[in-house]
Amino acid sequence: MASPLLLLLPLAVSSLLLPFAAAARVFSVADYGAAGDGARYDTGAIQAAVDACAAAGGGRVLLPAPGDYLTATVHLRSRVVLDVAPGARLLGGTRQADYPPESRRWYVVLAENTTGAGVTGGGEINGQGGAFVVTPNPQKNIMVSWNATGDCEGDECRPRLVGFIDSKDVTIHDITLNQPAYWWCDNTMIHNVSIYGDFDTPNNDGIDIEDSNNTAITHCHIDTGDDAICPKSTTGPVYNLTATNCWIRTKSCAIKFGSASFFDFKKLVFDNITIVDSHRGLGMQIRDGGNVSDVVFSNIKMSTRYYHPLWWGRAEPIYITTCPRHPDSKEGTISDIQFINISSVSENGVFLAGSKHGLLRNLKFKNVDLTYKRWTNYSGGLYDYRPGCQKMVKHRTGGMMLEHISGLEIDNVRMRWSRGSLKGWDVDPLLFQPSTVDKLSFHDWQSLAVSR
Repeated sequence: MASPLLLLLPLAVSSLLLPFAAAARVFSVADYGAAGDGARYDTGAIQAAVDACAAAGGGRVLLPAPGDYLTATVHLRSRVVLDVAPGARLLGGTRQADYPPESRRWYVVLAENTTGAGVTGGGEINGQGGAFVVTPNPQKNIMVSWNATGDCEGDECRPRLVGFIDSKDVTIHDITLNQPAYWWCDNTMIHNVSIYGDFDTPNNDGIDIEDSNNTAITHCHIDTGDDAICPKSTTGPVYNLTATNCWIRTKSCAIKFGSASFFDFKKLVFDNITIVDSHRGLGMQIRDGGNVSDVVFSNIKMSTRYYHPLWWGRAEPIYITTCPRHPDSKEGTISDIQFINISSVSENGVFLAGSKHGLLRNLKFKNVDLTYKRWTNYSGGLYDYRPGCQKMVKHRTGGMMLEHISGLEIDNVRMRWSRGSLKGWDVDPLLFQPSTVDKLSFHDWQSLAVSR
C-alpha cells in the first residue's frame, strides 16, 4: 500500500522541489513581450521566459492577471513551475500548426524528460475545446480530427491540454484545467486541481495516469464527459497511486483501470471519493493481459445512472472484467481487491466477470450499502461485455453478477431495492453460474425492499 505521507507533499511543493533562491526567482512573461489580449500569440514570450528561468537554475514563470495568453505548445523545462495567476488564462491554439508534428506531443503545455517541473497559480489553462466541435450531439459530439497524415485517427486526433512525459517530481496544484489532462511520469503530486471537460465530448478524460509510478492525487474536482481518473499501462506498469478527497461527475467511468492494460497495476488506493450522477462508478477493464493486485477502494459515496439508450449495459456502481480485447489476447488476472465502506445509489447492479483464464481472485466487500433505484426511463436487462468476450447481452439484472471468480468475501453488505421504481426490471439479488465461481463467504448479508 502506498504511504499516506505522500499526501502531505503537495502542500509544500515549491520548497520541496526548488532551493529557496530558485523558488524566489520569478520571470514574468510580460517582461518578455507577452500581450495577454487573447488575440495575438504569446508563444514566443512565454517560451523565452521559460528558457530564461531554466538557464538561471529554475524558478517560477508568471502569467500575470488580468490576461488571456494565447499560445502554441509551451515546452516546460526542469525546475520550472508555470504560475498562472488568479484571473489569468492560458489559451491553447486551435490550429494544427500550433503543435509539434507528432500527435503524441500535441499539448498546450508539454514537459518531456524533466525533473521538478510543475503548474500552479490559481488561474486557468483552457484548451478552447468548443472550437473542435464540428456537430454538437447530446449523445456524443462530432469532433475535429487532424488525421490527414495517418499519425492518429478518430476522436483522439486532436490536441490535449497538459502533458508530463517521461518526467519525475512533477507537481500540479491550485489550477483549473478546462479540458483533459494527461500524465506519464514518476513522483507526481496533483493537489487542488479543478478539471472541466465538455460533458458531450468523447475521449475527454480528466486525469490519465499512464505507465506512471508514485502518484498522489488529492482534493481534486473533476467534471468531464469521459473517464475521470484513469490508470493505464501501455508501455510499463502502474504502481503506488493514491487518490483521496476528490469529487467526480462523468458521463463515463469515475475511476477506471484500462482499458490499455498490457502491464501490471499494483498498490493503488482510492479513499474518500464522492461520485455523482456518473455512468459508471468504479471500473476495471483489463483487456490486454496485465494483472491487477493489492487495490483498496474505501469510504466512497456514489450515484450512477443511464445517460443514453445505447448505453443500456452500464450504470453499474462497480464493473470489473478481464474479458480479452481479442479472442487470441492474453487474459490478465485481478486479485486482492478490497471495497470497504462503500455506499451507492445505482440503476444497475455490480458486475464482476472474470474470464476462463483470467480469474478474479480474493475480492472483499466489507460495510457496503448498495441501493438500486430507477430514475431514468431507459430500459435495463443488458450486460456490456464489449469489446471482449461478448457484446451487449440480454440478461436478467442482478444485484451482483458473478462469473469466473475464485474467492469472494461478503461481510456486512446490504442491497436495498427501491419498491416503486422496479417496473420493467427482472431482478435477482445474486446471479452466477456455480461452475465458474468458488470459495464464496457470506457474513451478515441482506437484500431488502424499501419504500423509496
